[in-house]
Amino acid sequence: MLNIVLVQPEIPNNTGNIGRLCVGTESRLHLIHPLGFHITDTNLKRSGLDYWVHLDLTEYQNVDEWIAQIKDKSRVFLMSSRVDKSIYEAEFQDGDWLVFGKESIGLSEEVLDQFENHLKIPMSNLIRSYNIANSVAFVVGEAKRQINLK
Repeated sequence: MLNIVLVQPEIPNNTGNIGRLCVGTESRLHLIHPLGFHITDTNLKRSGLDYWVHLDLTEYQNVDEWIAQIKDKSRVFLMSSRVDKSIYEAEFQDGDWLVFGKESIGLSEEVLDQFENHLKIPMSNLIRSYNIANSVAFVVGEAKRQINLK
């Protein structure tokens, strides 16, 4: 099972969509507060549809609380557009942590500095970033592909 981590997500529709993806891929969703919405937000429920009740969800009050329960920090992969290593160069395993930052600014330097595995999703120079729900889908898809090949 993959662990999908959203650090301070801001848009309920994106989180709902990612929750639905987690249910479909049998991944666990981890949300790190503060959130830019209430977990009961109508938009979150609408985008997650009736799948939300099946979601394996854990919430943390802050990044430190989340980090404290990680057993192997070498299996944590942080997504950033400011690095050179592509998701296609990583070797994913079952149980890995895939970490995504808030929609407006991504992951802070403080969070990035706590881990060594920083990855980017290749994209055209014509855009600054992908929507976070699309980004999660790219990375989960690649990780699941690799895991299923083993």
